[in-house]
Amino acid sequence: MCGRFYIDDHTIKEIANVAPEINDVFREGKRGDIYPSQSALVITGRTAHLSAEEMKWGFPQYQKKGLVINARAETVLERNMFRESVRRRRCIIPAGQYYEWDAQKNKVTFSGQDQPVLYMAGFFDRFQDGDHFVILTTAANASVSPVHDRMPLILEKEELESWIYDDAFLEFALHKVPAKLQKSQEYEQQTLF
Repeated sequence: MCGRFYIDDHTIKEIANVAPEINDVFREGKRGDIYPSQSALVITGRTAHLSAEEMKWGFPQYQKKGLVINARAETVLERNMFRESVRRRRCIIPAGQYYEWDAQKNKVTFSGQDQPVLYMAGFFDRFQDGDHFVILTTAANASVSPVHDRMPLILEKEELESWIYDDAFLEFALHKVPAKLQKSQEYEQQTLF
């Protein structure tokens, strides 16, 4: 699962390397923790080359309050709310790290071991107030499972264009196991008994 992620200057520079059509306004965009309902930079393929755009995180729920911020990779093609978006409007959500909370409510940070930026697979759709994105999640790998049973579907840098442009890659990506991540936390609650 992914309920918050982090963007810093290094992440913005990496986005500019991957998607050179980034607007100067976005280079000055929000940094720090990104929460659901906030805007963030995402990488899309609406042009011939990867480009960066700003979108809001979370699909509004119809006739309910709240947002849908994640979608399960295993069932995304079966859900009416997601099927067309994941087939036609895929995007990538870059982050320096993301957070989960363990059973004792301790904040745990996950970042890449071999790449400085995590590229989370996602998709978007248009709503009345603009484009919104959702992050795909999958079963947690060995590095995340001690903390949470779900994790974002992480793409390798060399898979980015395939995720955006190659429809045949979609089925493979939805079933892949992400690479191991590095885990850290500021403190851990201890019990005396």
